[in-house]
Amino acid sequence: MAGVLDSVNQRTQLVGQNRLELLLFRLRGRQVYGINVFKVKEVLQCPRMTAIPNSRSVVRGVAHIRGETIPIIDLGMSIGLPGVPEENLPTSFVIITEYNRKTQGFLVAGVDRIINMNWEDILPPPKGAGREVYLTAVTKLDDKLIEIIDVEKILSEVSPMEEDVTEDVLSRNERDRGGLRPVLVVDDSSVARRQIERCVTAVGLEVITKNDGKKALEFLKEITADGSNVTDHLAMMISDVEMPEMDGYTLVTNCKADPSLSGLYIMLHTSLSGVFNRAMVEKVGADDFMAKFSPDELAERVMHIIDNL
Repeated sequence: MAGVLDSVNQRTQLVGQNRLELLLFRLRGRQVYGINVFKVKEVLQCPRMTAIPNSRSVVRGVAHIRGETIPIIDLGMSIGLPGVPEENLPTSFVIITEYNRKTQGFLVAGVDRIINMNWEDILPPPKGAGREVYLTAVTKLDDKLIEIIDVEKILSEVSPMEEDVTEDVLSRNERDRGGLRPVLVVDDSSVARRQIERCVTAVGLEVITKNDGKKALEFLKEITADGSNVTDHLAMMISDVEMPEMDGYTLVTNCKADPSLSGLYIMLHTSLSGVFNRAMVEKVGADDFMAKFSPDELAERVMHIIDNL
């Protein structure tokens, strides 16, 4: 336990400083990719896998790891690249990750190293990249481009989840919320923005979306530039944590330090979970935290917050 707490304390030193750690890896070829270390549970040599009948081709099988049966997804195949050849499996690696309350392994050709970076150096994908691109961000290291993959988009295609609020939840919360102030949703993943927007609009609230923390902060400062308070314009903000240019932790830190923004109710809604993230949420002063993505749970939490503000 002491080791875990020491690790928490060490990681939380990055919070509010707009920094992150990336694990660098390769698929096919020389291109380097990155994944936030906070989403990585462990990295191991490709274990023995058991094929799953009638599964999608990108799911190479399941592996029994530390008492869990974990699906192994070929990350290259999931973004349209050739997968790891069968003969290369013994020298390949699996990155065990936790996203959206689920554990899965990503099969990659090779793992490089961990680097510490500033979110300001992590940029959105080029505008001409298109809507179907599997990237949430890019950055450079030693003049080499590093691509950060939109894992939420991949998982929504490999294992689609229910995105709609159930009638049972809606029927138990039929209060008319028309005319209430809108909810600001901040997320760099187009899939996540769509999921949250559908959920919040289903309970009768208007939604404004922004792609990252920097754009959100600029918007918040713009609507309060006339001296008004942010609560005159918005009911609450739901923000992701991992975002290019400015992460959710830094966004919260900036909001809570600004008198005109500090009264805004902020929920961090993230695919990161566990003791590390909860310690960080407490440190930056967010009002609430929820792990992605349960439409019913999010809808009920939003309605409870709105009805009690």
